[in-house]
This record gives sequence, C-alpha cells and structure tokens, in this order.
Amino acid sequence: MKTDQRLKDGSYHDLRSAGFSCHQLNRNDHNSHINCNSASSVKGRVYLVGAGPNDPELLTLKALRVIKRADVIVYDRLVNREILNFAPVHCQRIYVGKRCGQPSLEQQEISRLLVEFAVLGKTVVRLKGGDPFIFGRGGEEALMLAKHNLEYQVIPGITAAIGCAASSFIPLTHRQVARSVTLVTGQVVTGALPAWSQLVNAGQTLVFYMGLEKSEQISAGLMEYGLSGDFPLAIVTHGCSPQQIVHVTSLDQLVSKANELKGVSPALIILGEVVKLRKELQTTVESVISQEEV
Repeated sequence: MKTDQRLKDGSYHDLRSAGFSCHQLNRNDHNSHINCNSASSVKGRVYLVGAGPNDPELLTLKALRVIKRADVIVYDRLVNREILNFAPVHCQRIYVGKRCGQPSLEQQEISRLLVEFAVLGKTVVRLKGGDPFIFGRGGEEALMLAKHNLEYQVIPGITAAIGCAASSFIPLTHRQVARSVTLVTGQVVTGALPAWSQLVNAGQTLVFYMGLEKSEQISAGLMEYGLSGDFPLAIVTHGCSPQQIVHVTSLDQLVSKANELKGVSPALIILGEVVKLRKELQTTVESVISQEEV
C-alpha cells in the first residue's frame, strides 16, 4: 500500500513506516527540539476538536466548520468515520486510535505529530471522541503546542456522560434525587487518588469512563465506604449509536455484568438513584411515539 493511501485511511501504526522523514522521535527525551527542514515560514494552526459520542449529528457547527477546511485530521478510534467525509478531498486523514493490546502511537508522539504539521503551515484538526478536555488528553496536547508557541483553539464536544445519559433516558441531575455529577476515570483505582470516601455522597450521580476492566475494584471500593449492594447502576455500551444497549443492574452485580460484557467498547457506567427514572421516562416516550404513529 502506498504511503499516501496509508495516510488517508489511517492503516499504519508507526510514523516512520508512514514516511515522515522529519520525525526525530526520542521517547527518552520529551523535551527534544522539533525541527523540519521543510518548515513553512507561516505556521499553521491546530484545532483540538470534540467529535461528540459517536452520533455525527451531535457534532457542533463550529467543529464542522474547521473540519471542512482542514489540511490534516488526526483522529481517534471512537470518532465516527462518517464525520471524516466532511473534510476536503485533499485532507490527510491520520488514525492514531488506541485500543488495549493493539499497536498504537504513544501520546507524546501524537502531540509531536501535531506540532510538526503546524510547523509545516498546515491547518490541523485533532479530532477526538467526546470532548478533548474530558479524559481526552487534550490538555497534554495543548501544553505541547503552547510550548512551541503554536496557535491552537479548543472546540468542545458533547462528552460521553451527557450523550449516553440523554440517549438512555437517564437524567444525570434531578430535583430531590441528584444535585451533582462526578465524572470519574476507571483508572482512578490505580492512580494517586482513589478517594472512595469522597465519591460516596448522598444525592449525586457517578459516571465512570473506561470502568469495565476495573469493575471489581470499583464495586469493592464503593461498597466498602457505604454504598449498598442494591445501589442502581446502568452500563451503556456503544452509546449514541444504533448499536446502543443499556444494561440496568445493581452495584453488587457490576462484576458479573462486566465479565459478561468483557471486550465490549466503548462502555460507560452510570451509578445513582437517577437510573430508576429511566423506566418511567422510556415508557412515556415510547407511548407518545406509538400514539403519534397511529
């Protein structure tokens, strides 16, 4: 397969194999100088863009506008490929998605890739599923761009918690039921701040991103600090897509349900009393729709 084609369809995993002769990637030196011999005297601009959770119709007008004039789109695994069709014909489409157990670029390399295209004078769209600043590592990319005095703009997107909750008929907040929402990465159990006691507060909704693989630790941690086993939760798989499925269960069944769904991605875990509202809201909507069709 020719290099140009691999750039368009994103079917490569290594920058060197894609023909980037100016890349001098040293994983042991994150501060090494970036220099391309063919660098343009006019620097480009980078847009860190949230593509939303799967559904192309959830893309913002601002995001659509910059995609339509991009020279390069660097996109993640969870970006709906239909969105790429909005880009101009000449636009290079570069896949840098990450999936457990499969080859992928490291984050530092992705950040440096954005810098190098901007140095070449390109208009670059870094396209991410959901929102770039919510578990999207957009902050790391922005810092790298700022370090090299490159112009960039952040265009927010609908994050998975908001999109999946809406499409599942689960209000994240509800008067007298949930007065706050906490978004948590499933990696919190192995990070520096497990802080389960801070997560177990009455009247709030918890949303775990990337939590299925850590279901055992999440379940044990929350119950140890006071949540009951029958605490309601929902697991939303393939949210905001035609393949979406909502699995309503309880905290003490989280581990078994996660094992049942092993390998399914993306998946979002919503915990809270608001999950109980889903049945009534869904039934009401379906009833209204059926009456309109009569």
